[in-house]
Amino acid sequence: MIRFVLASASPARLSTLSRAGIAAEVVVSGVDEDALSGSLPGVGIGELTAALALAKAHAVARGTPGDAVVLGCDSMLEFDGDALGKPGTVDAAVERWRAMRGKTGVLYTGHCLLRVRGGAVTAEAAETAATTVRFAEVSETEIRLYCSTGEPARVAGAFTIDGLGGWFVEAIDGDPHNVVGVSLPLVRRLLARLGLGLADLGYPAT
Repeated sequence: MIRFVLASASPARLSTLSRAGIAAEVVVSGVDEDALSGSLPGVGIGELTAALALAKAHAVARGTPGDAVVLGCDSMLEFDGDALGKPGTVDAAVERWRAMRGKTGVLYTGHCLLRVRGGAVTAEAAETAATTVRFAEVSETEIRLYCSTGEPARVAGAFTIDGLGGWFVEAIDGDPHNVVGVSLPLVRRLLARLGLGLADLGYPAT
């Protein structure tokens, strides 16, 4: 069995993989997302998430021994032409929701999958997924109540569909797993490009 390493601190990504039968190891990349984003002016949001996913995967792969695959991911919401990552504070999340309510955005997640043997990267596959999200016409009370939980301050786009924010997302067009942070069908395709299948990762882990 080949080890599966998730280069992300996201509990939602880990939980999604676990529920889907993959036992992943978590190794946080330490990549400075703000610095890297700032070094790529004018880059589209899809391309930016792809670059960040690539950087995270390679940062972790450099310290990964043995035979493994390493998955790097990065998510951002495109809203009114702007790239929205994690708000960081409750106040910022409140302002974000005031702008988003009743409107739509596109959640991009860059995925980079690396095959590692003996500490060296031997193959790479990458792709970005996009899912359109329609937000509910939430009230000021609901915005403040949700944002007071701290959840939207910690996640890309300031919302979840698998947590406390699920009440406030009316519809999605595309892969719902992508909105959580990792597109399972896309990762399966990337594995195939590397000549691997789910069984190589120990699927289904129980």
